[in-house]
Amino acid sequence: MTEGFRPTLLLSMPQMQDPNFARTVVLLCDYVPEGAFGLVLNRPTDLPASQMVRLDPPVLGGNGLPLFIGGPVQPERGWILVGEPPEDGEFRTVVEGLYLSTSPQLLRRVLQARPEPRARVVAGYAGWGPGQLDEELAQSAWLMADVQLDLVFDIDASVMWETAIRRLGADPLLLQTSSGVH
Repeated sequence: MTEGFRPTLLLSMPQMQDPNFARTVVLLCDYVPEGAFGLVLNRPTDLPASQMVRLDPPVLGGNGLPLFIGGPVQPERGWILVGEPPEDGEFRTVVEGLYLSTSPQLLRRVLQARPEPRARVVAGYAGWGPGQLDEELAQSAWLMADVQLDLVFDIDASVMWETAIRRLGADPLLLQTSSGVH
């Protein structure tokens, strides 16, 4: 799987028991022999990111963009996903129309922008050690889907998982994990 990797969405199977990943949509950004890196896209917190992030000086008059929990690893670490290439050049292209950054300057601009920009502010990430994601994929713990920008930015987090699975032509209620043919 790691050869010829391109970013993708991982959709947890309905039977996923890990509370960090049950009914999640994960943007898989890196998948190399040393491990994998992704961001959970559909775990919003109840507070605006502008109230939860720590910048110096603090964000004043922030907008209502929520902070999302990107995964259980390093929850103090922040990531910004935006739909336009940032002006300051501190970013990486995930796919065309989706850019990832850790820039404090970009974070401040995103949190103060009015109207709210097409962006997600994410704390923490999902990480897999060498071979770990391969094993989970072999166990049919995840479905894979192409990155769709409207899923990342426009679909409400509460229906993102089901919407993504239905776009694959599957009914989430009928999906089952198996050790045989998938």
